[in-house]
Amino acid sequence: MTSTTLARRITILSTLGFCVGIAGCGQLDRLANVGQTPKLSAIESPVEKPGYKPVRLPMPEPVAIVHQPNSLWRSGARAFFKDQRASRVGDILTINVKIDDKAEIENSTERTRDNSENAEYPAIAGFEEWLKKILPKKANPAELVSIGSTARSKGGGTIDREEDIETTVAAVVTQVLPNGNMVIEGRQEIRVNFEVREIIVAGIIRPEDIASGNTIESTKIAEARISYGGRGHISDVQQPRLGQQVMDILLPF
Repeated sequence: MTSTTLARRITILSTLGFCVGIAGCGQLDRLANVGQTPKLSAIESPVEKPGYKPVRLPMPEPVAIVHQPNSLWRSGARAFFKDQRASRVGDILTINVKIDDKAEIENSTERTRDNSENAEYPAIAGFEEWLKKILPKKANPAELVSIGSTARSKGGGTIDREEDIETTVAAVVTQVLPNGNMVIEGRQEIRVNFEVREIIVAGIIRPEDIASGNTIESTKIAEARISYGGRGHISDVQQPRLGQQVMDILLPF
């Protein structure tokens, strides 16, 4: 066994051992929670979560605030009276999530092609008799080339998707952009028996789109990120095993 082959086998075994170790740790965590309800996540500041990044977008030039004598209005103000709608970092507002999406797509293609090429050389400047001597005995110089091809392809695809989600989520203002727009993020977890349903909503909103009741529709959220899922016994059963997921990635057929 060469040193290269040995090193390659050691690398493969080390990689497999590492993967098995990771899978084993995950299995141990699951075994430790047998018979227990799924744990809810701790309440924490969204800006302190790993991977949090402030939103940076192109902003217009800021407008300087000028106070006029004997005037109750100031330049740059969005409203005359103070209201209780969310406007600062840490304020809370309610998001009405309503998604009613339906798509139906059907495609069908069919292609057929037949090609045939024949070349005959009954006389090749007197060399046809000489060709008989160098070609196999059954070869006929008069029919040296005959090419034919047939191709046929047929494909069809159908997509039928329907999604319907309607719920409300309270979100927190995590950032106020220079132009007054606000970055929000809301997270809600509901545990029913041994299943936790999780709703996450994030995006950018305009203060003008917030209704008088301090609510906003999900359709008015820019760069919206809405996630609705769950974890627990039912979700765990619906997911394929780790080994099956790995094989689905590695196997080419």
